Amino acid sequence: MKTTALLLASFVLFAPAAHAAPALVEPDLRLPSNPAGKDQPPRVALTLDACSGATDMRILGTLIENRIPATIFVTARWLKRNGLVVEVMKAHPDLFEIEDHGAMHVPPIDIKVSVYGLAAAGSSAAVAAEVEGGAAAIKAHGLAAPRWFRGATAKYTHTSMSQIREMGYRIAGYSVNGDGGSLLGATMAEKRIRNARDGDVIIAHINQPTHAAGAGVARGILDLKAKGYNFVRLDDIPDEMTVGATN
Repeated sequence: MKTTALLLASFVLFAPAAHAAPALVEPDLRLPSNPAGKDQPPRVALTLDACSGATDMRILGTLIENRIPATIFVTARWLKRNGLVVEVMKAHPDLFEIEDHGAMHVPPIDIKVSVYGLAAAGSSAAVAAEVEGGAAAIKAHGLAAPRWFRGATAKYTHTSMSQIREMGYRIAGYSVNGDGGSLLGATMAEKRIRNARDGDVIIAHINQPTHAAGAGVARGILDLKAKGYNFVRLDDIPDEMTVGATN
């Protein structure tokens, strides 16, 4: 018995430690310093996710009426249901940059995990299918091939981020969460966007017209305009960008 116990103890002590699941990362993105100098107006990049469902015309109308540019991240699911809105965006190429949010709004994570109730892709092949499926849908609607990708939940593993970059995409993080996944009240969404600082990249949603947050997003955008902020699109950012992991 003693011999058996000693063998078991030795196995426990020297057995390889179980591999921890890779940590998920949420990339940060900020605009580079304004090349025109410090005396220029503050700049922000407004990025809006169109995950699925419909279109929040409170936000889209505000952008068009006030000539405010934005980068719109669309899924193939959203494109399928919003063809008329896509034509409106195509009619304003100076305002709207359309980029890849995936095929089916599946988190582009190459391990088996659930994030905010969404099952992740789970493998590198599934990550590739999500990215390529979104890009194919964008091009099928007569839009330019996307250069940026933002996945559902905006979370990745380091390996899935590397894979997406190797596929030729820049990964769109953010520095200000404007609407809390479209779940915030209008007042809080407006406050978060209004308080953006020079160089911030704002994320919000343009696919939830029945949520209160959309009204706050629209007001927050107008607040920044009234404060003299300039709005830029992600395609205005040079290839160098600052990316870090935020929790």
